[in-house]
Amino acid sequence: MSEAVTQMTESLFIQLQSETFALLATVDAETQGPTSTTISWLYAVNPGTLRFAVDHRSRLVRNMLNNPKVTLTIFGGEKVYAINGTARVVQDPLRDVPFRMCCFDVEVEAVRNALFYGAHLSSPPQYSRTLDLQAAEFLDSQVMSAMKKA
Repeated sequence: MSEAVTQMTESLFIQLQSETFALLATVDAETQGPTSTTISWLYAVNPGTLRFAVDHRSRLVRNMLNNPKVTLTIFGGEKVYAINGTARVVQDPLRDVPFRMCCFDVEVEAVRNALFYGAHLSSPPQYSRTLDLQAAEFLDSQVMSAMKKA
């Protein structure tokens, strides 16, 4: 692992201006153990702040209200970034979306290359939608727009 920095690189910041696949690690409020969930409604507000939205029914909301320390794992370029920070509610509920969501900001405390020594990422993870693609794209657009206004 490399030395930690306290802000995102310019290339990572640019990547996080549009939908990005990421893993969000929190401390489970019930078990106090680590838990990880995939998210995609995520973007960088500035090099020191990440913003994301999750369905209000998700355990993640309770987890972060109980313990705001989080790690976001982001696959970018040839690296795997681990971004540690503290989450706080920005808007609850997130306005202008069709269901109740909670919007969080994460103040970046450390950014590290989490890929093991001597390796680089050959290609980032990819996913495809299994539901109505047009409806998913419309919802993604609504959520991202609402997050940017929060």
